[in-house]
Amino acid sequence: MKKLVIQGGKKLYGTINISGSKNASLPILAASLLIDEVVTLKNIPNVKDILTMIVLLENIGKKIEFSAAKNEVKIYPQKIKKLEAPYNLVKTMRAGVLVLGPLISKYGYAKVSLPGGCAIGSRPVDLHIEALKKMGAKIKIDNGYILAEVAEKLKATNFKFPSVSVGATENLIMASVLCEGKTLIKNIAIEPEILDLIDFLNHSGAKILFNSKRSITIEGVDRLRGVSYTIIPDRIEAGTYAIASLITNGKITLNKINKDIMKNIFDVLKKAGAQLDFKKTNSVTVSRKKIKSLNVKTLPYPGFPTDMQAQLMSLLCLSKGKSVIKEDIFENRFLHVPELKRLGANIKIKNQSAHIVGIEKLKGAEVMATDLRASVSLVLAGLVAQGTTTINRVYHLERGYENLVGKLKKCGAKIVLKDA
Repeated sequence: MKKLVIQGGKKLYGTINISGSKNASLPILAASLLIDEVVTLKNIPNVKDILTMIVLLENIGKKIEFSAAKNEVKIYPQKIKKLEAPYNLVKTMRAGVLVLGPLISKYGYAKVSLPGGCAIGSRPVDLHIEALKKMGAKIKIDNGYILAEVAEKLKATNFKFPSVSVGATENLIMASVLCEGKTLIKNIAIEPEILDLIDFLNHSGAKILFNSKRSITIEGVDRLRGVSYTIIPDRIEAGTYAIASLITNGKITLNKINKDIMKNIFDVLKKAGAQLDFKKTNSVTVSRKKIKSLNVKTLPYPGFPTDMQAQLMSLLCLSKGKSVIKEDIFENRFLHVPELKRLGANIKIKNQSAHIVGIEKLKGAEVMATDLRASVSLVLAGLVAQGTTTINRVYHLERGYENLVGKLKKCGAKIVLKDA
């Protein structure tokens, strides 16, 4: 097991190239199960969740070549061996459940372990199951596995999600593209990563049209064709490094961003005191004068993303005044708060809100990471804390941040990955 050791207090200056989106890559990789031709995916990040998904697809029967140097994946059609996503692969990565829709749609059967991932609430798969049942699938839960089958083919349907769900939206879209007839889906999630999945599928020959902001119609096709496709940049990684610049009072230029999909993040950071200089459409330089307090709540896109909540909290610990962050997506996503308090932060949790009183400085200490975004929030706090901060259980970071240590070091951070 590894740990990160950070000598804090150094302003960060430099340039960081943003990687491809992990959360866009994972459903698109799963969607490749629907295609019997070669699929080439570019701008794929070299992170643990991606490597786990590749192993999962290989376990099912796909032949895959991954070039970490090029950030490119080639997926070749092969005879399918096993219509299963086993526990040992899915337990560390919630996105493993995304093979459920493609497998039952194309092959009529799927055995998928109930998902794992970060410990940030129950995040049940009820909506995935309910939607697939509406399409004619017979589904039961047995010994920790979702067992799904359909007699002939899934049937086109009309379905309205009772609440917005990213994963369930992705699964239902993938399950619907090869159905006969038209499927109408209402109250879908519209995160940029979902729009990227839709764009990929349409490039492959699917017929997915928006009726309104949260409503789509999918006209089933007989087959999808092979395609070469470039994944969108990772908006959460970009937001994280923007906060690294702000929290250390440095000046970092972020390249290879997508400005349009980051408006919700940049708007909040500007309220917190960020100065954003867009020299090009895909590049921004981030700096600040002082950190301002603010009130914000996490919401489905286009609201402020829950995946940026922990990072923003680290920044607001050093703001002038009182801030409130209300977590409206997951019920257990304040596990980083006790660790930030070990660094001296003044935070109190009341129901689903964190009340933060800004202080002048944080002090280094030994802390423990609990999930992916909590891990990086502690890194951000450690970068500005006086003295040495040691972060244990940083394997979470490898799931979602490509070369985090290298990118921060390039900007002057004193950060080292060591054996625990």
